[in-house]
Amino acid sequence: MTHSLMNNQVIATQRVGILGGGTAGATIAIRLAALGLETYVFEKNKSLIDGPPMCHLHAGGNLYREIPDEDCVALLKQCIDILRLYPYTIDVRPTVFAVPTRDDGLPEDLLPRLEILTDAYRELIAQDANNKVLGEPEDYYQLYSHEQLIALSEREQVTVPTTVDEWMIPVAKYLDLNKVKFPLIVVQEYGWNIFRLAASAQLALDGYEHAHVFTDTQVKQVMPVDCENCSNADHHVTKWRIDYQQGAGLDPEAQSNSKIESIEVDYLVNACGFRTGVIDDMVGVKVTRMVEFKSSYITHWEDTGGQIPEIIVYGNRGTPEGMAQLTPYPGGYFQIHGMSNFITLFNDGLVASSKDSAQPKLPPQYVHYIEDGWDKAPLQARSQQAIDYVAEFVPTFHSARTVGNALYGGQQIPGEDDTLRVADVSLYSNIRYARAENVKASSTLIAADQIVDELSELGLIEIDTPVNRNRYAHEWAYLAHNDSLAIETVARDLAKERGFPLAMAGVNRGIREKALEDLNINNSSDNYRTEERRS
Repeated sequence: MTHSLMNNQVIATQRVGILGGGTAGATIAIRLAALGLETYVFEKNKSLIDGPPMCHLHAGGNLYREIPDEDCVALLKQCIDILRLYPYTIDVRPTVFAVPTRDDGLPEDLLPRLEILTDAYRELIAQDANNKVLGEPEDYYQLYSHEQLIALSEREQVTVPTTVDEWMIPVAKYLDLNKVKFPLIVVQEYGWNIFRLAASAQLALDGYEHAHVFTDTQVKQVMPVDCENCSNADHHVTKWRIDYQQGAGLDPEAQSNSKIESIEVDYLVNACGFRTGVIDDMVGVKVTRMVEFKSSYITHWEDTGGQIPEIIVYGNRGTPEGMAQLTPYPGGYFQIHGMSNFITLFNDGLVASSKDSAQPKLPPQYVHYIEDGWDKAPLQARSQQAIDYVAEFVPTFHSARTVGNALYGGQQIPGEDDTLRVADVSLYSNIRYARAENVKASSTLIAADQIVDELSELGLIEIDTPVNRNRYAHEWAYLAHNDSLAIETVARDLAKERGFPLAMAGVNRGIREKALEDLNINNSSDNYRTEERRS
């Protein structure tokens, strides 16, 4: 057993159990294993990070007109932070926001917020030059008038765009300009690839001797081991026992023959996503939360003529005219959100906890989809509805075809506000228990930091160390040994295992590739200026 020095005493390495291997569980595990804690991750699925759909960073929360500016700034900071942990998961392409003519709002309504975000981004770069991952602050957003788009529509499309104008050529050609208000807003908000995120987390954890990952494993029970005054509401727990069974995907008969194993840990992290309430009930913690089942759909569109940006058309969530979102992947594949009850949302898909249980009860049909996959007929119907919905604004998208895939799952929302988008973790120091409450995946690294601080206050870990300081410099061990190709190799295996096109494991343009291009451009400019001075 390894040891570490703290307050001039030798203490045994502590064990932390993390229930759930989604973005929260995997990210927390990377953070803790890097510090030398014996970290045990238990995940029901066959691989890490196989949960609710994601498509881009939500860097400034630009999608959410209903949330306050300070939450948008928080999202921007969190996204830049986690991007530096998972750089090979990003697809560098802008996002175009359009307000439809049927909407009561105006594009100009967003400008004050975008100015706030630009200033916040500029300040983050001033604090650390390596935070400049979304391009130059002055380019964070740009506006395009109707006249500019008409002019761009007459230009020849570029297969691989390198300037914002080039990205906007296909928008000018394909978007029905009669159905949107002007100006259009282009934001440097990038794509986020779930297959590459899962691959990055897997490779990162593979590199830590203190990380122990149990996939295809079901947690059967958690029980306090060392508990003082357990009948008292203010009781204290210093150890937990986790009972688990490997082979979660086995048929009932085989599973009945699989033995239940146990491990004791010094701290327990609940990162079970939409199933978080199940563990809360076992632990005895009362909490109010909601769970929402959501789905996005994968389609194939061959008529793009080259790479295009993400296109988002605003709308009121949950109405028949909810937001439409067209997210590009390599190979002509597109992920579609339509924030209405006949596409991405579901009439009975938002459920709340009760006084008897912290676990909201999703309708059995949605649990069936999550655990066993979509039924073919409703998946086909909703996918086609998604195509038709996008084609209202991008008419040539009518030629797109469904491919029988969707990204879907249950999203947990702490409390009673279904518009909440910024949440991280709740800590219960007296029982050595933490509950990750991440509505957005970008909040997970902040949650991990808070758990590290909690472990320090409990005397379970020393944080005034070079290794902990490496986190804030974003010196992650796996990045020294893995490049984009290594990430893509694992991502392709995961895409295949999950039944998705292999092309979706790729990115059109990676963040490191762009940084290298920028460096070469800057070096070329410096060399030019040097030669100019010499002459």
